[in-house]
Amino acid sequence: MRYVVGYTPNDRGADAVALASAMARAQGAHLDLVYVVHGRTTASQMRPEAMHASAVAQDIRMAERHGMELVPKGIEARFHVRKAESFAAGLIEAAVEYRAGLIVVGAASNGLFKRHTVGSVANALLHAAPVPVALAPRGYHQPDPIRRLTLAVGQRTGAEAAIDVAIEASGRRGVPLRLVSLVELDAERDGGDNVNAAHIHANTVLAAAARRLPEGHPVAVEVAHGRSIEEAIDDLDWDDAEILVVGSSRLAEKNKLFIGSTANKVLRALPVPMVVVPRDYERVDTIPAD
Repeated sequence: MRYVVGYTPNDRGADAVALASAMARAQGAHLDLVYVVHGRTTASQMRPEAMHASAVAQDIRMAERHGMELVPKGIEARFHVRKAESFAAGLIEAAVEYRAGLIVVGAASNGLFKRHTVGSVANALLHAAPVPVALAPRGYHQPDPIRRLTLAVGQRTGAEAAIDVAIEASGRRGVPLRLVSLVELDAERDGGDNVNAAHIHANTVLAAAARRLPEGHPVAVEVAHGRSIEEAIDDLDWDDAEILVVGSSRLAEKNKLFIGSTANKVLRALPVPMVVVPRDYERVDTIPAD
């Protein structure tokens, strides 16, 4: 498995490398740190070994040194420079070329600590990426491997690709899987029907997951509710070494990402990383070419 990591030599890039490393530890994934320069950059400007290296070449050299220093020992990683019209475009092109299973980026720099703020790069990825996108909250630092996966299952059928990814990843990593349904209660109406529907659907997914996971693999279900999605998120217990997996909105094009209003609300309140899975996504296994 290969992960494309959107790297810039700042806190956002460090958060992305930290998340990618935590995810890679559990299964020996290879990291591709991708640094994007403007599409009009010339080859001579990018040549760091030149006697009088350009400012671009010096930036590349600094980014490679700082980025690779952040990768923990024992995790394979390479540094790449790509030319593209935008950072998001460069990451998507890299993910397609490397047949990566994931694009990892950090939150915008103006967000709250341990919370998500979707900047222009993440926003572009969440509307166009053909592979899952992992978003690290600001200030993310997790020295341990991922200890639990949580899957948001909603109240209705759908998001089968996200369900498949979460079940497969949980079994492959050997970590517990938690299925969560978030219910936003309407204060003016009885929310009992919504809660019951959430329980029924979550337990249906639970039964299917249990059949696909090894016997005895820990899998559980929770239904959290509140006057808002944010309140429901706060009602749940979160492990620092946990990741939430969500599916794309039904409005998403096939094999593309698009998060709806509920996922946006979840993202703003979530204290752990989120992985968004494209509709109809099918995972591929790749190894780096020598």
